[in-house]
Amino acid sequence: LASSNSKKLLELEQMLSSKQVEFVPQSKFSITDAVEDGSTFVENALIKARHASKFSGLPALADDSGLEVDALKGAPGIYSARYANMQGDGNSSDDANNALLLARMTGLPSSKRKARFKCAIVLVRTYDDPEPLICEGVWEGRILVNPAGTNGFGYDPLFFVPGQCCSSAELEPEVKNSISHRGQALKELLARWPDLS
Repeated sequence: LASSNSKKLLELEQMLSSKQVEFVPQSKFSITDAVEDGSTFVENALIKARHASKFSGLPALADDSGLEVDALKGAPGIYSARYANMQGDGNSSDDANNALLLARMTGLPSSKRKARFKCAIVLVRTYDDPEPLICEGVWEGRILVNPAGTNGFGYDPLFFVPGQCCSSAELEPEVKNSISHRGQALKELLARWPDLS
């Protein structure tokens, strides 16, 4: 797994449990994070997957995902995980990212708070795999005025899911995994799972 995010690892393991595969975070190989200098989620996922595969010598799975808010012209977008850090204070915690997002949306009515989570998952068999498997998912919702719920991570407490009438962080993991942007991309991945032998 081209990530050291333990929450992401757990989510992926739960969702791909039907496959006879063990996910090992890149940190177990002392692989540092790749420089994510792509301009899209797909480009960044591909960069991360190729980087992890090159230094591990194994197939690698990478996910790049984030939140796009219409009122913020698509921000935080590909910078979702390091949104607050872009202010120069070195803090990219979930709390700091959420606080900055709420501050930038102060006073906006519900009708102007449309947003979506996007996810790109890339699987490469080798670092120079000429045909990487690319799967994507989109999850529509809106941004709440105050956080709600304790499940999930990242922007989940702020992301209202209209079909469920609650935030993503108020959903049970099984429900979230079945409808989320990552869940959609992983369903596609499962349907197209290649022979890795």
